[in-house]
Amino acid sequence: MTENKEKLLPLGSIVYLEEGTVKLMIVGRGAVFDDEGTQKYSDYVAVEYPAGIDPESALFFKNEDIDKVVFRGYEDNEEERYLEVYRDWEKGLDIPKK
Repeated sequence: MTENKEKLLPLGSIVYLEEGTVKLMIVGRGAVFDDEGTQKYSDYVAVEYPAGIDPESALFFKNEDIDKVVFRGYEDNEEERYLEVYRDWEKGLDIPKK
């Protein structure tokens, strides 16, 4: 399944990252986190599928890191509004993207 890498995927989407061998399920977007003492943000936070949530193994990555979309999560009108708000939030950030 080929995706437009400009638009964020909805929650619940399952993806492979570039050179990845494990399916990941997207459980969050716009995550701000500490990376060796520096705050950074990522488009997504994901967990291994089908294992699920383990805070120690959550992965943060950018939209551009996705190689293949296996399953696209649920979308509705709220999703479109969220993407508008996300892009405005992202433009106002002064921290690097990881």
